[in-house]
Amino acid sequence: MDLKTSEKIQFADFLKVDIRVGTIVKVEDYPEAKKPAYKLEIDFGPLGKKSSSAQITHHYRKENLIGKQVIAVINFPPKQIGKFTSEVLTLGLPDENGNVVLLEPTKKVPNGSKLF
Repeated sequence: MDLKTSEKIQFADFLKVDIRVGTIVKVEDYPEAKKPAYKLEIDFGPLGKKSSSAQITHHYRKENLIGKQVIAVINFPPKQIGKFTSEVLTLGLPDENGNVVLLEPTKKVPNGSKLF
């Protein structure tokens, strides 16, 4: 992974990315995925429930994810991943071994809240 600073963008470009908080309400295994992953259903409050495929099986067990708030980009076009359609990109950061650690608020906030 290249850790150099990426291309500079204007603040208006950043504002185009709709980043929201939602609560995971359903988790299923996704054995058909190329890399170990879960299928998530995330409740974004007034924006409804959206699906996401997330490669987070290393650090997270399904039963511990229910009720967890996560941060996601909600305005990318849906992405077909095998037979599953991922509607949002759940955000995370790699640990020292490249395993995903979810981004989450440190205090509970209303579902659908927008990052600004």
